[in-house]
Amino acid sequence: MKKTNAFTLAEVLITLGIIGVVAAMTMPTLMNSTNGAQYKTAYKKALSVLSQAVVLNVALDDYDLSQATVTDATKAVDGTSASIYNMFNNRMNVVKTVVGAEDATDGWAANSGDAKFGGKASNNYTLFFNDGITFSFPKNNANCTLGGDHSTLCKGVIDVNGEKNPNNEVVCKSGSTDDDNCIVDNPTDIYPVVMYDQTILPNSDAARAVLYGAGK
Repeated sequence: MKKTNAFTLAEVLITLGIIGVVAAMTMPTLMNSTNGAQYKTAYKKALSVLSQAVVLNVALDDYDLSQATVTDATKAVDGTSASIYNMFNNRMNVVKTVVGAEDATDGWAANSGDAKFGGKASNNYTLFFNDGITFSFPKNNANCTLGGDHSTLCKGVIDVNGEKNPNNEVVCKSGSTDDDNCIVDNPTDIYPVVMYDQTILPNSDAARAVLYGAGK
């Protein structure tokens, strides 16, 4: 008689069970890694297009962040005033503007002091762009400049996927919370920025670590 070698049903089931356990253990890590890479890419894109909007506004309307003087909300949205709102609204693909940030009850609700504007959420604008990114900043941001006796650094917050979750500010890995040691192993979707003159930069150690790498 011819002898045939084959796996038993029990062996097949055990093998499938092992594969299932391994997949269950590795899939969350793989998904987090994929999402983190997407958030990082979107964050870099958002910083770039915001900076380009400022430069374009200088060329077309002849004012940058340091020359944006309007602080009254009713005047800021008239489409012609020299305001930060009009700068971004006129130079970017804004599909919607809301007053306040989507999850804020007292200024911008975030983990670090760098991202908290203070005051009421109704004192902030949030611009929604056509690529799903949102940008929030206080209505009274004006004359944002660095240097001299009148330095005024203005703040904002980028949310790279808008109203979608997780809506968490990026933070340093536990135990690494300063510029030299901050490591972000799981980028999220919210990034604080600082604005002045024709410059928009990260405004937290974690946001800088995502953009420049650890220790930058």
